[in-house]
Amino acid sequence: MGQRRKKASPMQIVIVSIILIVLACLAVGVIIIKNYKENHSAATSSPIEAPDYDNADKWSEGIVTYNNQKYRYNNTIRTYLFMGIDKDEPVHKAEDGISGGQADALFLIVVDKDHARLSLISIHRNLMTTVKMYNREGEFTGEAELQICLQHGYGDGERLSCQRTVDCVSNLFYGIPIHGYVSLNMGGIGLLNDALGGVELTVMQDLNVPGRNVRLTAGETKVLNGDEAYVYVRSRDTSQFDSASDRLARQEQYLNKMVPVLLKRIKRTSSAVSIYGASEEYIFSNIDYNRLADEIDDITYDSSEGMLEVPGEVVMGEQLEEFYADDEGLYQLILDVFYDKVS
Repeated sequence: MGQRRKKASPMQIVIVSIILIVLACLAVGVIIIKNYKENHSAATSSPIEAPDYDNADKWSEGIVTYNNQKYRYNNTIRTYLFMGIDKDEPVHKAEDGISGGQADALFLIVVDKDHARLSLISIHRNLMTTVKMYNREGEFTGEAELQICLQHGYGDGERLSCQRTVDCVSNLFYGIPIHGYVSLNMGGIGLLNDALGGVELTVMQDLNVPGRNVRLTAGETKVLNGDEAYVYVRSRDTSQFDSASDRLARQEQYLNKMVPVLLKRIKRTSSAVSIYGASEEYIFSNIDYNRLADEIDDITYDSSEGMLEVPGEVVMGEQLEEFYADDEGLYQLILDVFYDKVS
């Protein structure tokens, strides 16, 4: 558990690189495409009680009835959590128990072998939920309703931070089992872009960051270098309410342009290894790559359908923006992804 690197064969790296690089390009927040709040606004019955997370076997027991539809949990599903951490340097041990770094991107990778599909679920960084707090010495101090991104900060920046975030996300999803995690420090984004040879797109917004010698003008078409890609997917005007929406639109565009470049480059094993190696120092994971390679064999991901999201809305709190999940929409999302309908 908690090892920064796990060795995999070159061919397994080819397979896993597809997932890792796509995730890396979303490291500051994933795109929102499907609006479950609109699609599932009908009246619903009261949600069932969450299964016992300490006994994962209970997830395979019984049938759930919701909105007059019966569901059974798909116990062949494997679920992984991806975290994009707001640190530019390679992964290293935090100086104290509150400096683990915020998880500015959170989403679940759901591998469903029964249906040969891969689902990605985004979680808003400001989603309000129960966060376990610790002091600088690492001692537990209590719980509070806070932005979910803060949970990673209460830890060591490595295993403790990741595992505590996994537990927090699992609790949000009614105790759904999460089988592994991968975190990426933000500083790896530019390296990945350059390893791909750059990504060409038409700039959506004016972006000027003198400190990185980046000036991008809306409407210009160009191949982004590493610093430009970093700015394009990270920058936002925090003085503007919910400025993350504009950033999310840029991330969606960047991802759509990046994927064809990635798929072309990784046809050769040497290129896949090079791309993976560019970000290795920025990644911390407990995933068994050998097992994951087997799990995603013959799995497909339809990029045209986009990602799923935890539905909800952003409001201004006393000091910071707060995202409140739509409980009914979230529950329906869980059923749609993790359960099968029973006739």
